[in-house]
Amino acid sequence: MNYDSLKLENQLCFPLYACSKEIIKKYKPFLDPLGLTYTQYITLMALWEESNVTVKALGDRLYLDSGTLTPLLKKMESQGLVIRERSPQDERNVYIKLTEKGRALKDTALAVPQQMRSCISLSEQEMILMRNLLNKVLRQLAE
Repeated sequence: MNYDSLKLENQLCFPLYACSKEIIKKYKPFLDPLGLTYTQYITLMALWEESNVTVKALGDRLYLDSGTLTPLLKKMESQGLVIRERSPQDERNVYIKLTEKGRALKDTALAVPQQMRSCISLSEQEMILMRNLLNKVLRQLAE
């Protein structure tokens, strides 16, 4: 029997998993001064693009379930970064809005992507290609 398909080195999932862990670790020294975790950072990035969204829409955008997102948003609310408001039309819907403090953090966070670029020695073209391929895989897996 040929067991090559079971070798770790032949898997797509393993380098994706390991890269994800290592990239998040690399973000830590850049996000710590901002008082943010990686998950809070990506949440803010989504909200900087579009604030006043439902928890469900935000979770869909970030591929996070409500069990992960709700405690995260409560923490961010206690930090003064977001406000959670129930919809008056349908109390099951909770909307997330950036506070002034949350919006202001965008200027400070502007340095983070460039700081991260210095950690990975890929060309701009390679980065774009990799991002496009990963987004393609993500879309297919989410169907």
